Amino acid sequence: MFRPRAAMLTLYGDYVLHKGGEIGIGSLVRLLGNFGLSEQAIRSAVSRMCRSGLLKANRTKRKSYYSLTSEGHSLLTEGAQRIFQRKKSHWDGNWNIVTYSIPERKRGARDRLRTELGWLGYGPVSEATWISPYDQTKEVEELAEKLKIKECVHIFSAQHQGSTDPRKIVSRCWDLGKIHQKYADFLTEYRPKLEEHLKRLQAGETIEPSECFVERFKLIHEYRKLPFFDPDLPLELLPENWLRLQAAALFNEYHDSLTEKANEYFDSVSENYRDTRRT
Repeated sequence: MFRPRAAMLTLYGDYVLHKGGEIGIGSLVRLLGNFGLSEQAIRSAVSRMCRSGLLKANRTKRKSYYSLTSEGHSLLTEGAQRIFQRKKSHWDGNWNIVTYSIPERKRGARDRLRTELGWLGYGPVSEATWISPYDQTKEVEELAEKLKIKECVHIFSAQHQGSTDPRKIVSRCWDLGKIHQKYADFLTEYRPKLEEHLKRLQAGETIEPSECFVERFKLIHEYRKLPFFDPDLPLELLPENWLRLQAAALFNEYHDSLTEKANEYFDSVSENYRDTRRT
C-alpha cells in the first residue's frame, strides 16, 4: 500500500524532476490512481507538501500545476544521488568520530542531529559518540550550523589502536543482519520479475507502457528505501556475502529496461492534461 506523500516523492523524484519540474493536478490524480490512491488523498498530499515548502502552485484559469520549490528540489536531488551514486571507496583505516554534549533544552536539535547522522551513514558507538569510515567533517559542520549547536559538536579523525577486528566494531554500530535481510528480500521479490520481463521481451511480446510505468514505479519505490538503512560501508568492513552490489545491479538493469515505455506513459498522461487546457 502506497502512502500518498511517499508516492508523490517517488513520482517527482523519478519523473517530474527530469521533465520540467512541473505537473498538473489532473496528471497526478491519473498517474497515482494506478496505485489505489484516491483523488482526495492525492489533493490532500499536494496541499500538505505545499504547506511544508516542498511544492508550489501555478494556477492557470481552471488548471493547477505543481512544481518543486528549491527545498523540494534539493531533497530529491540528494535522494537521487544516494540511490544512483552509491559509495565505492576503499577504507584508509581512519574513523571519522562525532561526539556531542547538547543540553536538554535543545532536545529537538539533539534528536534531529542523531537522525541526520544516521542518514549520513554514521553509526553509534554510544549515545553521544558516532563513527563513520568516511570523512564527512564538512557535512557534519554544516548540519551543526543549521541546527545551531555548533559549539556542542566535536569532530575527530582517528585510528583504532586496539586488537579488535574492525568488522566487530562495525557489527556493534550497525545492524548488518537487518540490512542484509532487506537486500535479500528485494532480490527474492524482483529477480523473478526481471527474468519474466526479459523473457517476454525476448519472445517479442508487446508490453504496454502503462504496465512498464507501474512496474518501474513499484521498483524504485521499494529500492529507494534501502539507502536509508545502508550506510554504504567499504567492502573491507562488510561480510563476504554482502548483497548490496547484486541488488544495485538488478535494480539498474530492471529500471533501465522499463524506462523507455514508462516515460512514454508518463508523457502521454502529462500531455493529455495540458491539451485539455487549450480546448
